[in-house]
Amino acid sequence: MGIIDKLNKDFESRVRLGIMSILMVNDWVDFTEMKSLLDITDGNLASHSSALEKGEYIEVKKEFVGKKPKTSYRVTNKGRVAFEQHLKSLEKLLKPK
Repeated sequence: MGIIDKLNKDFESRVRLGIMSILMVNDWVDFTEMKSLLDITDGNLASHSSALEKGEYIEVKKEFVGKKPKTSYRVTNKGRVAFEQHLKSLEKLLKPK
């Protein structure tokens, strides 16, 4: 298996790469902050975060603060390991031979 085969297809999208990168260095990040950091639409964030949640890479918490709904995200242990492996594979591709 080549190095390129070790890249995780679930992280190929720039939005998913951005979500995972933000969550790797933060505990919980709420929907509004994530959307602002990535400069994307509500629907774009919702669809990509759903895909990452389905893959068990992130955890999504939905709650009410007062009467307002609040959605927050954090990386799971599985997500942390998978993303670190993905980054290591990228680093190997960047090393000169």
